[in-house]
Amino acid sequence: MTEAPETGYVAVNGLQMYYELHGAGGTPLLLLHGGLFDIEQQFGALIPSLSAGRRVIATDFQGHGRTNDIDRPLTTRDLASDVTGLLAHLDVREVDVFGFSVGGAVALHLAVNRPDLVRKLIVSSVSFRPDGDRGGNAEAVAAMTVDMITGTPMEQRYLAVSPHPDREHLQRLLDKLGSYDAGARGWSDDEISGIAAPTLITVGDCDMVKLEHVVRFLQLRGGDVNGDFEGVPASQLAVFPGTTHFFGLARTGLVRDVVTTFLDSPVPSGWQDRSRPPL
Repeated sequence: MTEAPETGYVAVNGLQMYYELHGAGGTPLLLLHGGLFDIEQQFGALIPSLSAGRRVIATDFQGHGRTNDIDRPLTTRDLASDVTGLLAHLDVREVDVFGFSVGGAVALHLAVNRPDLVRKLIVSSVSFRPDGDRGGNAEAVAAMTVDMITGTPMEQRYLAVSPHPDREHLQRLLDKLGSYDAGARGWSDDEISGIAAPTLITVGDCDMVKLEHVVRFLQLRGGDVNGDFEGVPASQLAVFPGTTHFFGLARTGLVRDVVTTFLDSPVPSGWQDRSRPPL
């Protein structure tokens, strides 16, 4: 039987930001969900195994789950600022980070801009530049209305736990997601190769992110080598078969094994020299 988590709210940047604490021990693992999801919908099936022997910190982003919305667009920079405020409140100075989609973008932002906070980095189903996306998903979200998701688990969950459980606020959230990070250029090759944290990249084989893009992502992180001769790099790539963007973490057993193996593995010696590809 899984123990009930410690829960709370922290006042940060005008939000009452909801968080949960599970398990104990080791470097804390910070979980960052995707757009229109929340802690339970994104990570609920994974938390019992992820928190076995380690502390897990999970949070609901602005306007999602139990966290209120405010008069502010949704941007990676602002969500990252909220997260760093939460960690400061908890007096946590270093974490492993596991982010999916929007949460993956926030995790990347932390790894690039706050390397002191991030020991290991897991980014799932997210590109590091807009040209890494296949197209279609952003346009679909921009056109989404509450009528389109009536009766879905996302609508039901929102109405059940949101501080403002009505369809008007849900439509505002959809509108903000539809313009998420509008005009953002993403990260340069140098910024990605310069990330200090060993990185696990996961993606579905029929995800919104192009497979050639995640291979480039891996190469910038020092991967795509002949490991029999050069050793296994600290940064790795997992492609989940038969997996779309929406169901990017749905294969719980597979995701659990890949993620926990990465988190539990010691950092190979000399990995810093592999983090930047040869010129």
